[in-house]
Amino acid sequence: MPQRVERIPGEEHPDSSLNTKTPEWIEQEMAGCSLPDQRLCQRLQQLLQQLSSGLGESIPFACQDWAHTKAAYRFLSNSRVNEGAILAGHFASTRNRLAASNSPILILHDTTEFTLARKDRAPVGILHKSFRRKGKKGRPLHSVVCGILMHSRLAVTPDGLPLGLAAIKFWNRKKFKGTNALKRKVNPTRVPIEEKESFR
Repeated sequence: MPQRVERIPGEEHPDSSLNTKTPEWIEQEMAGCSLPDQRLCQRLQQLLQQLSSGLGESIPFACQDWAHTKAAYRFLSNSRVNEGAILAGHFASTRNRLAASNSPILILHDTTEFTLARKDRAPVGILHKSFRRKGKKGRPLHSVVCGILMHSRLAVTPDGLPLGLAAIKFWNRKKFKGTNALKRKVNPTRVPIEEKESFR
């Protein structure tokens, strides 16, 4: 028989997903969101509350139960939801913080690889080819690593205070060839800048 837990009046429930009050920062970050449906906005708001309560945790751990986890995955796989719609509010808030700042702004660039272990690499894309030896004198083993690349620009003050993302781009590769292999077939000085991966 499950044990009943007595709650002290006025004490907040430990499950953050049940808290009805939305933190002010979430309301500010979502003010400029461009999701097509109010229900999607409410789901994003709840998901932000759950993820902020469990920073660094996976979605199932942050959501705390199967119903909220399933709802989060359903939201993220919705065809009407994309990173542009989710981040529109954050970009608007970042613009407001930039406009309110009277100090120089530094824009820090970084490209991150998200590696995914999958048998079927086609839906995700390829990051690079991996090389390792089986044992110290074993034969070389080659494998293809699949995943997604993300290039982000973070706006910060000279004191190191982050103001938010100024831009973000996700992409994947259909195929990957090393630079040495490409040099034999392609003259990099003749490729238009728009067709180069660095243009992203």
